[in-house]
Amino acid sequence: MMDALGNPVTAAAPATLAAIDDFVMGFLAYEPRAVNILAAAEADPECGLAQAYAAMLWMFAEAEGAEAKARPFAEAALRLTETATERERLIARTAMQWVEGDVPGLLATIDGIVAAHPRDLAMVKLAQYHLFNAGDCVNMLRIARAALPQADDIPYIHGMIAFGYEQCHLLDDAEAAARRAIAMQRAEPWAHHALAHVFLTRGQVDEGIAFLESVADTWEGLNSFMHTHNWWHLALFYLSRGRHDDLLAAYDTHVWGREKGYSQDQVGAASLLARMELAGVDVGDRWHDVAEHIAARGPDTLSPFLTMQYLYALGRTGREEADALMQAVEARARRAEAFDHAVWRDVALPACRGLLAHTRGDWARCIRDLGQALPRLIETGGSHAQRDLFEQIHLDALMKAGRIATAQQVLEMRRSYDPDGVPVNRMLASLYAEAGLPDEAARAEARAARTLASQGAATA
Repeated sequence: MMDALGNPVTAAAPATLAAIDDFVMGFLAYEPRAVNILAAAEADPECGLAQAYAAMLWMFAEAEGAEAKARPFAEAALRLTETATERERLIARTAMQWVEGDVPGLLATIDGIVAAHPRDLAMVKLAQYHLFNAGDCVNMLRIARAALPQADDIPYIHGMIAFGYEQCHLLDDAEAAARRAIAMQRAEPWAHHALAHVFLTRGQVDEGIAFLESVADTWEGLNSFMHTHNWWHLALFYLSRGRHDDLLAAYDTHVWGREKGYSQDQVGAASLLARMELAGVDVGDRWHDVAEHIAARGPDTLSPFLTMQYLYALGRTGREEADALMQAVEARARRAEAFDHAVWRDVALPACRGLLAHTRGDWARCIRDLGQALPRLIETGGSHAQRDLFEQIHLDALMKAGRIATAQQVLEMRRSYDPDGVPVNRMLASLYAEAGLPDEAARAEARAARTLASQGAATA
């Protein structure tokens, strides 16, 4: 039998094959049908590929205990490799490597799979996921391009290539790849996402709003991450333009509330709330619900990028769980045997100290510790747009500590790619007024006022 992409599958019953296709295509398209693999793996315990995919699905939960849920499926996949194809044997190995935390080994295994089976786009996507979490943008692009030309007819590969290009700052190539994917399939959410990044990085805010609003109807049936994250990108554009009514409506309707227990939904909500507050938006009591759900995770240190945002949310709401999580970060940074030990010790640990200091009004410590981590934050994962939160928090500390000269440099650099942004210009107006430069303050305020006037009534 063959899966939907033309890869051979061993001895799968028709129902199992349908679930395998649901996993592969659901994974690529961010559709909830990917979860159908769990029932299929239970119903067909002799299909090793279904077992391996079920293990991977559990690992995508990004939560404590996921390994325990995934391990029986990964072990079953390995037991069934005698009658499997070489590709299926390698996929089973990949699943177990992930369960055991051997990410470097996993990536090496996937390289072999993709070299021999370039239409195995689920493995390309899995590699990009792990490379993204390590900040390895170059290899994100390389592994996606390795699927060409054999997978050139599949829109999802062009979306993956587009995001690889964008993270490598190759914006023209990223836009071309994203538009190619969308021309092949309008409802290609990862290509929408890549193009949103391009618009954000170029400062094409109005173009970003127009584009994302034009395709937002296609996100309704997606899994919670992709639905909330594309709306998160649209919300960033609303924030730049001072469209606070639209911003808060996007948060309440789309960014928070889909899967409140899911890691990515939690950090998306927390980071958007933080950005709104840094820009002077009144978010009311919205922090409380997000922090409640993050606190339920316990001292979660599965990912430095996620943990930093969990900690900020807990600290921002004054929860005692913030101290427990900080202690867990300290302990995680001492695990010298882990492949990502240096990232936790040298980057995540000082960043967490600085972020917690910010929530407690210790501006000097925030500037020192978070500033130490900023040059290497890419190693913790996340995109340029996502990591910009930490730059904004550091900037806020500079301004509150009266470090006017340094803050001015940061703000004017930010204005270079968001020249009409309301938050950046209002911050500059405040800064220049404090510095005794009334003409510069007036010009900054005028830029903000022009933007607000251009946006109509839904502004603040």
